[in-house]
Amino acid sequence: MTSLAKPLSVVVPGAHLMAAFVGQRDAHLRLIEAAFPDATIVARGNEVHVEGPQAQAVGRLCEELVVLLQQGHHLDEPSIMRSIDMMRDNESPSRVLTDDILRGSKGKPIRPKTAGQKRYVDAIRSHVITFGLGPAGTGKSWLAVAMAVHALQTKQVQRIILTRPAVEAGERLGFLPGDLMAKIDPYLRPLYDALYDMVEPEGAQKLLERQAVEVAPLAFMRGRTLNDSFIILDEAQNATPEQMKMFLTRIGFGSKVVVTGDTSQVDVPDGRSGLIGLERTLTGIEGLAFVHLGTGDVVRHRIVADIVAAYERAGVARSAGASETPKGSKHG
Repeated sequence: MTSLAKPLSVVVPGAHLMAAFVGQRDAHLRLIEAAFPDATIVARGNEVHVEGPQAQAVGRLCEELVVLLQQGHHLDEPSIMRSIDMMRDNESPSRVLTDDILRGSKGKPIRPKTAGQKRYVDAIRSHVITFGLGPAGTGKSWLAVAMAVHALQTKQVQRIILTRPAVEAGERLGFLPGDLMAKIDPYLRPLYDALYDMVEPEGAQKLLERQAVEVAPLAFMRGRTLNDSFIILDEAQNATPEQMKMFLTRIGFGSKVVVTGDTSQVDVPDGRSGLIGLERTLTGIEGLAFVHLGTGDVVRHRIVADIVAAYERAGVARSAGASETPKGSKHG
């Protein structure tokens, strides 16, 4: 015997909000109906009427989207699809998507865009050391730099240190022109790019000149004690175990650390990544958190998420094939 869900209505206050809610030619309603095929959605006046077995779930989603609109959030296809994913994971889109970290260099708010990114930002706020692990496009480095700039602007720290291992990935440093820093600069460029997203170029340059922001390769961290700093180690999968230990023991008083990495993109020689197996080693240490981001947290073009997912499936298939290979068998 099937149970019939009670029809419900959601009030959208104001014609301008209603227009933004339904989208051009009701495009937003069609997206929601496609995600919840057992629900029928009809907009009349300033109300949205929902019927069908999934009415309650759709009603909660509509209420969340109305809250987002009331808080000035722009609804588009990506934000609606991410909101649907969050609701399915029992997360509140209005809580996740309105967590402003700071205003970027172009005046746009920097905020998490997925439930995973929200967990990552919250972990950074409440822990001394946070490891953000996941594939490309999940916002690991970008959000970490945003949190660092916020901490500097609010005087929680006195400086920001951005660092990366300078590992050769198909290119050789010796063939690049210039002195040592010029050779290393291409490896650090993504960190500069993220910084310029948060701070206007002139402001960023002033921060670099007065050393309130330092960008340097990981090898330059040896022998230092880093107090009152927000330190980001990016691309940590390319740090050796010795480098990782060296870096984690540089942390001084009043400092906060974010370590980002993707263990599927190890370029360090012999695959000796200091990030692989580290979670097992450090589990149980107070003030330390590991946050895993996945394909659902990729916020670049949708094709990027599809590419990441395809590589993950291929990796799982290879692992399964390797485990099924009989011992002693040889492949030509």
